Amino acid sequence: MKPLSFFRLVVAVGLTLAVGAIGSFATTPKIPTWYASLAKPSFTPPDAVFPIVWTTLYVLMAVCLWRLWEKHGPSPARRLAVILFFVQLALNALWSPVFFGLEAIGWGLAVIIALWLAILATILACARIDRIAAWLLAPYLLWVSYALVLNAAILAMN
Repeated sequence: MKPLSFFRLVVAVGLTLAVGAIGSFATTPKIPTWYASLAKPSFTPPDAVFPIVWTTLYVLMAVCLWRLWEKHGPSPARRLAVILFFVQLALNALWSPVFFGLEAIGWGLAVIIALWLAILATILACARIDRIAAWLLAPYLLWVSYALVLNAAILAMN
């Protein structure tokens, strides 16, 4: 891997993991207290599953961004894919502080619906220029679909 390519990969991984850290800072203190006190559906995974899944998804997201940056020259299609990538990343960064930090389950649901739509739009934009980049986001869309249903169920139960 060329030095510039490696640098771009490191930046992409660092950026996505930084978003994960934001979520973790908002989430971790609330798990044994507020979150533990909520009624949750039977399909709620154990708490230990979340950091494993999210770390994996952030790395896949980083590789997607790296591919857009590294493998494709500037174009309107790439610009759209990158803009949508950052929109979904911002919504991702927002969800944990809203849901956990503010203890706002309903607003969390609104954010995660917007996140789901932004991920889908990002996948569609990526698919126009890089099918691998698009497929790298598929597990993320599946997990956020599950998280959306989980968020809705927690709202309904509380």
